[in-house]
Amino acid sequence: MIDFQKMNGLVPAIVQDARTLKVLMLGFMNEEAYTKTVETGLVTFYSRTRQTLWTKGETSGNTLKVCEILNDCDQDTLLIKAIPAGPVCHTGADTCWNEKNDNPVQFLVELQRFIERRREEMPEGSYTTSLFRDGCHRMAQKVGEEALEAVIEAVAGNDERLIYEASDMLYHLIVLLTSKGLSIEDLARELQERHDPTWHKH
Repeated sequence: MIDFQKMNGLVPAIVQDARTLKVLMLGFMNEEAYTKTVETGLVTFYSRTRQTLWTKGETSGNTLKVCEILNDCDQDTLLIKAIPAGPVCHTGADTCWNEKNDNPVQFLVELQRFIERRREEMPEGSYTTSLFRDGCHRMAQKVGEEALEAVIEAVAGNDERLIYEASDMLYHLIVLLTSKGLSIEDLARELQERHDPTWHKH
């Protein structure tokens, strides 16, 4: 349970982009603001200056759609993971720290989760579904084909095509890993271990 009384009825609420993991802003909630946030799915704060509730984006349209709310170990600070509908800061910046809310590498995790759902649900008409049905040999073949295409474009000096073909290769590699019960995070952990100066090749 959230302890609203520890700081005179208010708790700080840190808002983080659920996709990029960037910290977007900090606001305060009382119990009423928290309840409204949970009920509507839109982040609502308590304004200490106006002494009233305000839903983020109620005038600008730049709302914060709630994905998850976490309470900290002391029960007096909230972490809200949300998806912003536009710039978060009143200055027009992406975040209140004037950072760009961009983290393309994080999309690989989102793609991994999407491919895992495809494997579980196996929807008809999905290319990813067809790869899982064709089996490991076909998936491995596609990784090889796309890797070769990437090599050809790299040697040819065509950077745009290299990015295109390398993206195809990475997608098919994630599908292959998923079919084996592995993930892109397993590759990241392996590379992280190798980055350690004490690491030695097996």
